[in-house]
Amino acid sequence: MRNRLKARLAAGERLCGAWAQLGSPDAAEALVRAGWDVIVVDCEHGCAGVESAAGMIRAVEAAGGEAILRVPFGDDATLKRALDRGAKSIMAPMVNDAAIAASVAAACRYPPLGRRGFARAVRAAGYGTDVGYQKAAADELLLMVQIEHVTAVAEFDAIMATPGVDMGFVGPNDLAGSMGRLNELDCAEMNAAHAEIEAKAAASGALIGTITLPGRGFRELFELGYRLVIGPCDTALVVAGASAALAAKDAALEGFAP
Repeated sequence: MRNRLKARLAAGERLCGAWAQLGSPDAAEALVRAGWDVIVVDCEHGCAGVESAAGMIRAVEAAGGEAILRVPFGDDATLKRALDRGAKSIMAPMVNDAAIAASVAAACRYPPLGRRGFARAVRAAGYGTDVGYQKAAADELLLMVQIEHVTAVAEFDAIMATPGVDMGFVGPNDLAGSMGRLNELDCAEMNAAHAEIEAKAAASGALIGTITLPGRGFRELFELGYRLVIGPCDTALVVAGASAALAAKDAALEGFAP
């Protein structure tokens, strides 16, 4: 069950990815075929549930990509279901302090490292055929916790020092909301929060990821030390493509009177 995404990060790669929010295995596979080889299957804001996400993970991996499953909650039952269904890389939202981080990490690991419930005949263990899964699961798991609240910014070092946490993924939209600045992503408070996170990560060596924003594109974010940057989402690409096709149609028919 080798986690190629975790290995690529360990090797020092800087990775770009896309969001899959439509809940469609075909759309997720198409993103990989188009060249986006890291896909975040979004079960927090997207259409997929944890169960249906398994089909999207299959599609992404069959096309040669790496899948990250963003769960809607960081509770034990949700994390257990996500891992049993074959997610190797997990993104947990709203991890605001070290206690929450420790709870999420424990829910993702079998005893004695954690408290994840064990079943042998699950997809992650090859339906019982992968006899080494239980021992390898903790080492191969990539756990990302979202830094998306002012409390999490203040607690960043403690969160990232939590055993089992591999990356802090900055969520700027909810971070701005926690400041009372929803949709004000370039305000002074947000710029200061980003700078604080980036400085702390540089000092500690913690891995960080985030999403693209106006003025904070792939190159700019890599230069600031981010190792994983997620850009477009399938829903926005469909809307943009449909809008462009509609504009082309309107231009072609301008002045046409049958």
